[in-house]
Amino acid sequence: MSRVEKRVPRSFYIDLGNPTHRRATMIFSTGTVIFLFATAIGSYRAYEFTESVTFCGQICHEVMEPEYTAYQKSPHARVTCTECHVGPGAGWFVRSKLSGAYQVYATLFNVYPKPIPTPIKNLRPARETCETCHWPEKFHGSKEKIFDHYMVDEKNTKWSIRMLIKTGGGSKEAGIAEGIHWHMNLANEVDYIATDPQRQEIAWVRVKDHKGNVREYMSEDNPIDTDDFKQYKIRRMDCMDCHNRPTHIFDSPSQAVNKALSAGRIDVKLPYAKKVAVEALIQEDYPSKDSAYVAIDNYIREFYETEYPQIAQTRKEAIDQMIREVQKIYRWNFFPEMKVRWDVYPNNIGHFLSPGCYRCHDGRHVSNDGKVIPNNCKNCHIIISQGTKNESKLIAPDGLEFKHPEDIEEAWREMACSECHTGTSQL
Repeated sequence: MSRVEKRVPRSFYIDLGNPTHRRATMIFSTGTVIFLFATAIGSYRAYEFTESVTFCGQICHEVMEPEYTAYQKSPHARVTCTECHVGPGAGWFVRSKLSGAYQVYATLFNVYPKPIPTPIKNLRPARETCETCHWPEKFHGSKEKIFDHYMVDEKNTKWSIRMLIKTGGGSKEAGIAEGIHWHMNLANEVDYIATDPQRQEIAWVRVKDHKGNVREYMSEDNPIDTDDFKQYKIRRMDCMDCHNRPTHIFDSPSQAVNKALSAGRIDVKLPYAKKVAVEALIQEDYPSKDSAYVAIDNYIREFYETEYPQIAQTRKEAIDQMIREVQKIYRWNFFPEMKVRWDVYPNNIGHFLSPGCYRCHDGRHVSNDGKVIPNNCKNCHIIISQGTKNESKLIAPDGLEFKHPEDIEEAWREMACSECHTGTSQL
């Protein structure tokens, strides 16, 4: 009878004295180190890529095309998306990735809104992002700015407004804050309640000055019952309440054509160039950019061939250049697939096409003791010259009263600019 040997399994061991074990250990260890190193490099590269402008603007090309296009020609074109939208620190990095997970889902399943809404509620406080480069306390004095407008008449009459904008600033060391940046000085606190998601309807304002005096103002047009205060969020004013479109800027047709005329990209000597260019951009809601380019070409050519046949023959090159420029304006500012154009997003700088400053400075916010938030033009800027070419040569250091290019009598005193100026044919 044969004996069956019962084998006891040996425990795992590595014998470095054994050449086979030693060689296997060296191969495994070397491979592990290389793998971990490659993983670390790959992870960092992946992280670096997800933080890049390419990832934000081009991976989801159709979704982010308007924002990425506007970004490329903006004052912040050399600043990465994450420097503003995320900023430093792990906390906001994690929040951005969690938020981004939903955005990836929305893109994959085509459930994202058109247009993409401004992430007002999710933006990091401006003091933690904007003020790492822009320090309100270090802005002082006034800044000269010239606004060139062109009328919609045959001669494309130029109407310029040259003004000193009281940027202001100030600090405890430099003295009491003044100018527009008075709102942002650390010595002052401005809080408000907006009753709409885009913060265009401001119903209540509270101001605390450098002496500790507090005054509350209520809108006469949109008052809030004191019993309803709890349902609203009180917000502390910061940079983004005025500079809400610092990068993703979409010019209105009128603004874009004005710039092109000033720069000579559209010949100002072409009759009705301003009027025709603007009309070509907005004559209808084009379904796509390609259809817009064709329609713009046809509209401009047809106008000059019909109304000015001699100019259509002798100034063909200028008309071709005008067509190319208007098509370019459309390409940079209109995105029919995403339903984006200039009037989708309010721009709070100034008060020309959006309420902007007039959200508070409308003369309709009154305190209990009868004080009114002022709407005097000279509080924020001084017009030192205005008018046509000859008129604008006359300089008034103490400031001029605003003169409207068209005779609307005193209506400009009683209405907000944005009630008439929509960005289309007016100036």
